[in-house]
Amino acid sequence: MKRLKIKVTGRVQGVGFRPFVYNLAKALSLRGYVLNSSKGVVIEVEGNRVEEFLQRLKQSPPPLSDIERVIVEEVSPVGEQDFRILESQEEGSFTHVSPDVSVCEECLGEMLDKTDRRYLYPFINCTNCGPRYSITLSLPYDRPNTTMRIFKMCQKCQSEYDDPTNRRFHAQPNACPECGPSLSFRLINKAFKRCVEEDPLQSTINLLNSGAIVAIKGLGGFHIACDALNERAVEKLRERKRKSNKPFALMAASVEIIKRFVLMDDREQELLESNRRPIVLMRKRPGCEIPEVVAPGNRYLGFMLPYTPLHYLLFYSPPGSPENPLFKCLVMTSGNLKEEPIIHRNDDALERLSGLVDAFLFHNRDIFMRVDDSVVKKELFIRRARGYVPEPIVLPDDGPEVLATGADLKNTFSLTKENYAILSQHIGDMENYETLLFFQEVLENLKALYRIKPIAVATDLHPGYLSRQWADSQALPVTYIQHHYAHAMAVVAEHGLKAPVIGVVFDGTGYGLDGRIWGGEFLWVDTEGFQRLAHLDYLRLPGGEMAIKQPWRTAVALLRGLYAEETEGFLKRLGFFERIDLKQIEMVLSIAENEQFSPFSSGAGRYFDALSSIVSLVDFNTHEAEAPMALEAITLDGVDEVYPFDINEETIPMVISLRRCFQRAVDDYLQDVELEIIATRFHNTMAALIRDTVMRLKSRKGEVKEVVLSGGVFQNSYLLSKTFEYLADTGLKVYFHKSIPPNDACISLGQAYILRERLKRGMNV
Repeated sequence: MKRLKIKVTGRVQGVGFRPFVYNLAKALSLRGYVLNSSKGVVIEVEGNRVEEFLQRLKQSPPPLSDIERVIVEEVSPVGEQDFRILESQEEGSFTHVSPDVSVCEECLGEMLDKTDRRYLYPFINCTNCGPRYSITLSLPYDRPNTTMRIFKMCQKCQSEYDDPTNRRFHAQPNACPECGPSLSFRLINKAFKRCVEEDPLQSTINLLNSGAIVAIKGLGGFHIACDALNERAVEKLRERKRKSNKPFALMAASVEIIKRFVLMDDREQELLESNRRPIVLMRKRPGCEIPEVVAPGNRYLGFMLPYTPLHYLLFYSPPGSPENPLFKCLVMTSGNLKEEPIIHRNDDALERLSGLVDAFLFHNRDIFMRVDDSVVKKELFIRRARGYVPEPIVLPDDGPEVLATGADLKNTFSLTKENYAILSQHIGDMENYETLLFFQEVLENLKALYRIKPIAVATDLHPGYLSRQWADSQALPVTYIQHHYAHAMAVVAEHGLKAPVIGVVFDGTGYGLDGRIWGGEFLWVDTEGFQRLAHLDYLRLPGGEMAIKQPWRTAVALLRGLYAEETEGFLKRLGFFERIDLKQIEMVLSIAENEQFSPFSSGAGRYFDALSSIVSLVDFNTHEAEAPMALEAITLDGVDEVYPFDINEETIPMVISLRRCFQRAVDDYLQDVELEIIATRFHNTMAALIRDTVMRLKSRKGEVKEVVLSGGVFQNSYLLSKTFEYLADTGLKVYFHKSIPPNDACISLGQAYILRERLKRGMNV
């Protein structure tokens, strides 16, 4: 007779782990107990088959779980008569919080079964699916610690909840139409009064069918929805949301329907169907019937499958069905005002979104932690949020508890505890008070949830960043970390690499040590510091921030640098005078050499901006990175040519000049070479200069074996794949982000990792 005490850590709460343990112990005639603690799950088992129990626990745990460690010790038998599930215990260590999970097939089947008591119930869930992070108030994950605490279970639901053999055993959001959350409807635009019925869901469907725009409360916040194939409805939404040309996200009922609109490979289908249910960016199918206004000028469409029962009911409510859904696809864009966080409270939505929508579909299950949809592009994260947060990044070893505030664009923050870094969900751009409040709201929640008390804070070097100003206001020691250094170290942290490594960081903007704007950087990095080894040559940004929104300004300044007194002739031949006001061009030319009005930038993104304008693709960015995205959209496979460029090895750091590259690109354009060829040659050139620069640095730093890539420019799939291809023969191992975005969302991880490593070494911070 043997008794084992087993501690299991990882994602083991809110995923059906205790009932799994209970049923396994019962099947093996073992006695003992299982309980949730703030350290994970604690099990004691006694009997003749405890080793078999341990083996099966490790080999076939519940599908939503993710075991990190199993700690086993033999203890003295106590002679219990049964196996029990005990009340949760409070302890002081790290416990994983499960992300929100899409509705499972079993629940979906029950919801569509006319004989089931949860037929058409929009909040059906079980141990294997449903809300988690978005409703969790505190740990341990039990119903009183969630927003479901206000709903008292009826006798039938309570019976399921108490039955260890039931799929809903200890399913904290368990509910039914008798005792659980419910829908409500509010009409705003009286022109659609004829569509309103007693049933809130049917009213919503009627309005969507009639071309209306409806705000729908979902899992982590509100969506704004309309029929994606109703061009006028989408145009109306774009006008009301002032969405510029930024693409709208789409939702369709099945993979088969999505395949009508996009080209999908196996990996993309796997991501779509995963229980994380991200928005997946995929190539538009030729002749796609989705109106151009959904994603103007974009070769990609972002699709997701329904991930809540409510979403499925929008498609499947009678007379709809899985075989014949009510809509081919719906626009499902974030319910927010421009540059503000997603809205999650009913009263806030009514106050702030009434000018955008014709009606609201509410529910009364509170969202405690709002979280936007995640966005992925095959293996590449664009936005990490619902379905992934708050899963931690596992670091190589333990360290002190610190906070990193990230950057101002695509902000996330990071907290560390033990050997984990917890990245927040996508916060957004720190441009307004609402986003700062969201930042503070999520920070306080995650600190409380994980019992973290940071002893120091890391932030960006940029003196104008709101995230830095907030860090400066805290009663903690502050460490300022250069933007691109943090980018590179985020990859080091993710992969557990041993620095130093070469970091190639290509983005648009980051505050440099010299006070200039950096963004085309080759760095030598480790946790103690970094050295700038090489960079793209500086170009001018006439009007500063205005040049980022108006790429023609950067293009004009670049052309002036190339052609001097011949500039106006080239501007005329390139069509600038037909597209841009003459007085504006003259003004830009007059300030192009004045650093006060035309700051220097080595940002790789600005070179993409300039070429996009030179070849008449995009002169004005209506959303971030529109010009570079337009260039990527026309790249071709099978084009291998590269434009010339120069690397000046005499300077420290080395400087990479693209003068000859742009002269050749201008010549090609004036000689009517296809835009697709020019765009592809330019992308190839950027990848080639990365390879050639890295090779020169390798010869100088003979001990280097690894290179890391980071920065928002590497969201460009063509450039990323071409860079990997070109670096394949360098003898270096190349690393890229695997579980967080390469854009500024990764900055906080790099900052946190640098700070905690310095504190571990006793360095002054």
